[in-house]
Parts: sequence; structure tokens; C-alpha cells
Amino acid sequence: MAAEPVKITDAASIQKAIDARPGEIIDVPAGTYEIDTPIVITSDGSGLSGSGRIVQTNPKAPILRISNAKDVRIRDLTLTRSPDRPGSTSALMAGGCDNLSIEGVRVLDNRAPAGAINLDRCIGPRVMNCDVINYARISIDDRTASLDWGYAFNCIDGTGIQITYSKQVLVQGNRVIEREMVPTPELKEKYALGKFVKKNPQKGLLPSQATWDRESVDNWHQGSAIIATGPEVSDDVQIIANRIENAGQGIDLHCDHAIVANNVVRNAAVGMKAMHGSRNTLITGNQFISSDLWAIGLMPGAGSHPAKPPGPDGKPVAQNVDGGSIIANNIISEFGYGNANWLWGHERSPIILERGQKDENPPLRDVVVQGNVVYDSGRDDLKPDGTRAEPPRFRWAFVVQEDVGQRIGPKNVRLMNNIFHPGAQGVSNIKDLLP
Repeated sequence: MAAEPVKITDAASIQKAIDARPGEIIDVPAGTYEIDTPIVITSDGSGLSGSGRIVQTNPKAPILRISNAKDVRIRDLTLTRSPDRPGSTSALMAGGCDNLSIEGVRVLDNRAPAGAINLDRCIGPRVMNCDVINYARISIDDRTASLDWGYAFNCIDGTGIQITYSKQVLVQGNRVIEREMVPTPELKEKYALGKFVKKNPQKGLLPSQATWDRESVDNWHQGSAIIATGPEVSDDVQIIANRIENAGQGIDLHCDHAIVANNVVRNAAVGMKAMHGSRNTLITGNQFISSDLWAIGLMPGAGSHPAKPPGPDGKPVAQNVDGGSIIANNIISEFGYGNANWLWGHERSPIILERGQKDENPPLRDVVVQGNVVYDSGRDDLKPDGTRAEPPRFRWAFVVQEDVGQRIGPKNVRLMNNIFHPGAQGVSNIKDLLP
């Protein structure tokens, strides 16, 4: 005899219905359901759907956890936390889930130093038409365990949609917006953002001596609206037609075979970047508005490396390189007019291709830059006499970093049919690349 359906009347009945009807989609009707432990899904084909609002009162607990289940569907719910209890973990966590679909879900006010929607080790996940609003909080970025850095500092942290060690990923049509943790001088002073709170006895490999002695950094606006990470594992990622506002980093990629297309990224210090061995990245048809540090960046990063001989397990290590990528038909406008211009100033550049962070990083190679527009929005702000009200808010439109010692700059870069308005020092630091 089939199990009797469980009527959803309170928070406890949601979990009871999931457990009683494995493999079914449970409808959560309109209403507010307060929980203090996460709702858990572990059965294939299960899911939740409906217009209910689930409120997590325990800041240390996720709202919904999905573990090692195939074909799970989550649709249309609102997941949030108590207004006076910002989170310390993700709202929606999924691990080891194949063919997972999250659609039309609203994740509000999670305010945690973790991904509000956090998917790990998934094959074929889809996150579509969701709203992730107010996902960041004041936190500490602790890098003392890394020989590369060796310090911890106060920061804004938190990520909207986080995908790690996953393949065949689709992130489409979402709105990822932060309205509270906006980088202002007042916020920096109030929380001593960027100040070291811990430092190892020995300086890390990557920070400058000046940074180490000053015991503060400028990159305290951490976290990303959307990140796909897991170098050497994550692969086949589509990030399409999302709207991003007020992020530290709009889109952050550490994966291969990614498509970043038709997104609108407004007021992110970094519009997007791909690094740590991101190979065959297609960046096309995006609008990057009011970026301040850079709009599009490709760089090897410390995680890239050449092939290595077999280790103790007898297996050789394949190379992890960046390149074979295309930047095409993007529009970058209002550069330097974002919330972080006071921090980064007018010396930055909209498109940057960087050298490696370490001597052993293989260089970025084989990049096509075609049909893009870097538009100096300040050229339209004229005084009555027809002269500019102020100079450009960027140094060059396009930068290719050159070799420094053993750190090798990008190779085989091809430019075609771009319109690059000149910055304060011209169009590019590399004159030979330009027609």
C-alpha cells in the first residue's frame, strides 16, 4: 500500500514528507516555516517545490542540504535567515548530486562567508532564474596556512553562486545582487578592512615586502557573485545571461571549457577573471559596466603548473595551463565609475592579460581579442566650452604584462577589429599588438 501523503502544516512536516515520499517532489504551500536544523534530501528523484518561505534561525546551519542524490528538483521556494542572525555557512548545499536542477529559487539575506548556493562534486547541475540577494558579510580571510601568503585580514566575504569540482554546469538567467556590503570608506574604517589580524613569522612567497611591513591589503572586498572553481577538475561550464550587481568579483573561473556569454555585470570591482589553469574560455557578448580594477582579466595564477614527473603514487602530473581562449564582442563602459574607484584610482585598465604569479607558472598563451569596445564614458561629459570635464579613469584600454625575470608574460595574443578608446597613457602598453 502506498504511503499516505503528509500534509505540510509546519516546518517539521516538510522533512517528514520528504522522508515518507522518497523520489517525489513535495509541494511547500505559501507560508513561513521556521527551522533550526537543515532540511535534508538524500533520495534520487526527490525535491521541493512551492511558494513557501523557509527561515533558518540557526546561523551555523544550512537551510537545505542535498547529498549524493540524482535528479533532484528544487523550484520556486524562498530560503532566508532570521534578520538578526547572519549565516556562517551556505543556505543551499549540494554535494555529489548528478542532474540537479535549482530553478526560480530566492535565496535572501544569507550573509555568510560562503556560497549562498553551493554545489560541490556535481555532474550536470543547473541553476536557473534564481535570485540571490545580500549574500556577503564582514569576515576574516585567513591565508596563514598557505606558504604563498602567510597572513589573515579583515574583509568583506561571501559568494552568491559557488560551483566546485563539477562538470557540465549551467548557470543561467540568475540575479545575484548585493545591496548592503558595498565598499565605502566608512565601511572600511568601521571594520578595519584590509588590516592584518594574524601574520606568520616568515613572509609568504607572493606578497610584496611593502605589504608585509604595512600589514594591510587593498583587496579586502573578497568573494564573487558567481564562481566556478576546482582547477584540473571543473570542466564544461556555461555562465549565461545572468545579472550581477555590486560584487567584489562578478564572475570568477578556475576551470576549463567555460562559456561566459550575455551577462550584465554592473559595479563589480572585477568584472570577470579566469585563472589557475583556465583553458579554452569563451567570453562573448557581455556588458561590463562600472568596473574599477579590471573588467576582463586572464592570468595564469599560482595554481597553474607545467607537467611534473611521477610522485610517490607513480602517476605523472599533467600540466595545468591557461589559454586557447577568446574575448569577443563585449562592451566595457563607465570604467572607473564604480563604488571602488576611491580605492583603486584611475591607474587601472579594463582588459588585462597577466604574467604568472610564480616563476614556475606556464605563461598564458593563444588568446584572440576581437570585436570588443572599451568605451571611455567620460568623453561624453563635456564642459560648456567643449572640453572634457576630467581625464579618462583608466591608464590603458588593454594591457599585456611583459616578462619580469622568470615570470613570463602572455604569448601569441591576436587583436582584431576592436574599438579601444585611449586611457590616460594611450590605448595599450604593447604598441606592436595594435594596427
